[in-house]
Amino acid sequence: MARSATSRILLSAPAFILLAIVIVTIAAPWISPYDPDAQSLADRLQGPSALHLLGTDALGRDTLSRLLHGGQFSLSVALITTLFSLLVGTVLGLISALRGGWLDEIFLRVNDLLLALPEIVIALLIIAVMGPGFLTMVLSVGVVAWTPTARLVRSMAAQALSTHHVEASKHVGASRWFILRHHVLPFVAGPVLAQAALRFGLLLVLLGSLSYLGIGVQPPQSDWGSMLSDAQPHAIRSPWGLIAPGAAIFLVSFCVTLLGNRITHVLGGEDVLDTETKAESHG
Repeated sequence: MARSATSRILLSAPAFILLAIVIVTIAAPWISPYDPDAQSLADRLQGPSALHLLGTDALGRDTLSRLLHGGQFSLSVALITTLFSLLVGTVLGLISALRGGWLDEIFLRVNDLLLALPEIVIALLIIAVMGPGFLTMVLSVGVVAWTPTARLVRSMAAQALSTHHVEASKHVGASRWFILRHHVLPFVAGPVLAQAALRFGLLLVLLGSLSYLGIGVQPPQSDWGSMLSDAQPHAIRSPWGLIAPGAAIFLVSFCVTLLGNRITHVLGGEDVLDTETKAESHG
């Protein structure tokens, strides 16, 4: 059954599209038709053609080449931030559910405070203090990105710990680690993976927004958000500069969200958005 469920997820259309995007971005140094930083002012703001499939930007740089190379940065930062938030949120949520008492109360209050603040506001404050850069982007978003995952894990773990299976294991002297590994983690894994897929899409958009505002990735490095920012002043004359990176962000976010929902349905759960909402209400 587990093998069949995995096949249904991996063989879905969103998974194929995401895999194709990841492959072409990884292979960008070898398949890009031009150097993404090579400028040619004589060819600036050209439309799609045989030489430049997606046209050129205001400095004559090939849009397709920049899109492929920029995808490496956008996807890698979003992935690292998602994994960081998933790890921190899972650990803190499990500790809160297992320990309970005053520690659980402190966790809930801090979690409520961070959830009440817009993520982009906290990210802007941290970047303003530390300055832009790769590590700063990961830390600025990761500081608050773990809160929904922690809330979900804490709620699901608390439900698992209240089942008869856990009570029976406690009566026969099972260790806390045994209960965590055999009863709590399998119960939590499905919803957390589904939410992680959803969070990846949201973080990709958030990180792109920071770069669009000019406080994310810095030249000569580029990502999809900075490409949108560079192309905006020339949107009427050369709309492809906006369409290409915007479509890339939308397509990845959309496919990841669909994949997260598919994971939830395959595991016999509810929609990932409903799961997150119910977890917050139970918390």
